Amino acid sequence: MTLRNNLDQIDLHILDIITKNARIPFKDVAAEVGVSRAAVHQRVNRMIEMSVITGSGYQIDPKKVDYKTCTYVGVFLEKGGFYEDVASMLQSIPEIVECHYTTGAYAIFVKVYARDNEHLKEILSDKVQKISGVSSTETFISLEETFKRQVPISY
Repeated sequence: MTLRNNLDQIDLHILDIITKNARIPFKDVAAEVGVSRAAVHQRVNRMIEMSVITGSGYQIDPKKVDYKTCTYVGVFLEKGGFYEDVASMLQSIPEIVECHYTTGAYAIFVKVYARDNEHLKEILSDKVQKISGVSSTETFISLEETFKRQVPISY
């Protein structure tokens, strides 16, 4: 049976397994799903080509590399038409790890990692707030990341 984005039940089962453990050997995935290791490899490659699976790097804990302050920043624009230019400038700031064009109070919502509050102040004052088209920002410091996960895969 074919589901969303031309994914079938086997694809979804594979996704469910590898999103819970990205380092699991394909032979173990194959055994659990009931297909060959080659079939798992081909299906994963197809899902990569379809952009169902994105990225393949290691996840780094920012705190372990001295980025102790996680912050969400709502960015107000002078006018909506500035979005693309502002987003492009935000992308050049390495401490900004996510950028979303949003509805509601903010035009843009970003996630920032800083070494400490002083570093955060520098990022906001010397970089973000100096971007042409940004009228103001509102900052929310995360006190603790309680959990982080992938979307659930149902098959």
